[in-house]
Amino acid sequence: MTEPRGAPPLDLADFIRAHGLQAEIVAPGVPMPTVEAAAAAMGCAPDRIFKSILFQDRSGACAMAIACGSWRVDARALAALTGRERLRLAPPDVVLAVTGYPAGGTPPIGHRERFPVMVDRRVAEQDWGWAGGGREELLVRIAPADIVRLAAATVGDVVQPRAVSSP
Repeated sequence: MTEPRGAPPLDLADFIRAHGLQAEIVAPGVPMPTVEAAAAAMGCAPDRIFKSILFQDRSGACAMAIACGSWRVDARALAALTGRERLRLAPPDVVLAVTGYPAGGTPPIGHRERFPVMVDRRVAEQDWGWAGGGREELLVRIAPADIVRLAAATVGDVVQPRAVSSP
């Protein structure tokens, strides 16, 4: 059952405990408005930061892409893989209502509603990474295998190819 749009945010720690997940929520104590800032706060490469981005189609149906921080999500690829058409970034109020978490802190697991989740293969190839911890100031250290299992996610290519630079 869908919670009303004004429902309070969920607590990721509750979800982690309920599922016996080996994940760690941390508060670095510094603002992390960008992937680069989060990577600097955690002392890791930007590709160790996993961003969870919710998209919505015209009908209101949602889909999520989980990608390494330095890669740009390809909405067309996500649409093709999920069967959703004309996907656009979901507005913050929809992100909170559908996932249970605010935009900027959205974790890859433990969402209020079910929707297709695509994990980019570059995320899936890693042993672990840092993802949104349920609030803007939190991160969670998590294994991609746990994301795939708990979000019933599919692994695929959901990022834009990088341009090859000339020598």
